[in-house]
Amino acid sequence: MRYTTLGRTGLNVSRIAYGTWQLGGDWGSYDEDAAVAAIRKAWDSGVTLFDTAQGYGDGEAEQVLGKALRSRLDEERDRVVVATKGGIDPGAERSRRGDRDFLRAGVEQSLGKLGIDHIDVYQVHWPDPDTPFGETAAALAELVDEGKIRHVGVSNYDVEQMREFSETLPVETLQPPYHLFRRGIEADVLAYAREQDIGVLVYSPLGSGLLTGAMDSTTTFADDDWRAGATAFTGEAFETNLAVVEDLKAFAAEKGVQVSQLAIAWTLHQPGVHVAIVGARSDRNIEASAAAADVELSAADLARIDEIAARGVQVEGATPEGVV
Repeated sequence: MRYTTLGRTGLNVSRIAYGTWQLGGDWGSYDEDAAVAAIRKAWDSGVTLFDTAQGYGDGEAEQVLGKALRSRLDEERDRVVVATKGGIDPGAERSRRGDRDFLRAGVEQSLGKLGIDHIDVYQVHWPDPDTPFGETAAALAELVDEGKIRHVGVSNYDVEQMREFSETLPVETLQPPYHLFRRGIEADVLAYAREQDIGVLVYSPLGSGLLTGAMDSTTTFADDDWRAGATAFTGEAFETNLAVVEDLKAFAAEKGVQVSQLAIAWTLHQPGVHVAIVGARSDRNIEASAAAADVELSAADLARIDEIAARGVQVEGATPEGVV
């Protein structure tokens, strides 16, 4: 495992973070015992940063994470970096909630579910257009002053939204979606993050499964898996990207690695990216993903990966309002 300083937070963290989106019900059913084993395997593999959210199963993922890491949180709290997110109310008419009362209640819920007395990195899950960003930032500044959260970040924000938020409280971390088939943040977000020394934790580096090499044209998803309704996993775009993955798989084999490891390593080699968040339901999968932090890619390798991926179709993903 390799480690890095997470931007202006000053936190020393593993370059691979364990993410828990898959434990909140949006990806279908899962085995809790297997999930606990995967989280513990991540720790044993050198992962020190764990990312979750209030919105993942109304705190279910936070609770599983707290259970899995209980002994580490009790005995080595300073070594475990817990990042969670708040500010969304899945299924509600108003799903994005950046208002003070909702955020404060959410922080208390997250602390209780995780079984901890402070959150290392608290992130606003999605920008709320109905609440001034200054109000959201001020509410989180109060919680920092109270010692309930240590560092404040945002997720899925663009540059102008981060600028407005930072007028009240500096954005310390950013969590955007980023993978070979979703590269929109390259245009301006990554450059801004570098300029402001914002720690960047990218989610979905494996394209929500597209880049694992485990899918083919016959792959289907359960009705309670968000991918069942996503255009990225149906039709011509899906077929095109599967063909690209096959070419990437061949290149990965030349490098002696799995295609999933190649995809994760590619994100970690991009300027401005500090951490790649990966999710896994089994300890076998997380061990392979953790090893991606040690994969070295030369400039020629990166150019070849970009050449192959250029034949792909850029895709979108899930939002609080649904999927595209």
